[in-house]
Amino acid sequence: MDELPGAEIVTQGLEDLARREESIPALLVSIGAPRLRRLGISVSNPLAEPEVRLYELLAASLGDGAHSQYNALIRRLVSYERAAECVR
Repeated sequence: MDELPGAEIVTQGLEDLARREESIPALLVSIGAPRLRRLGISVSNPLAEPEVRLYELLAASLGDGAHSQYNALIRRLVSYERAAECVR
């Protein structure tokens, strides 16, 4: 599964969550936690309100560019999830 598109951000997010760190990858994995779990991926300690927190984090650093970056990250997550479903 490390070869799938978006694997690097999912792997980093899982590692950050295991360390209880809030990061862009951790928030993204928290958003995808229900679907990732259905794919057999263990997601420990997902963060609360990850959609809002991710957007706020992006807005703090990107301002008006937060919306497009948020959407790009969500597309990356969905791409990984869809590819993982095909592999399973």
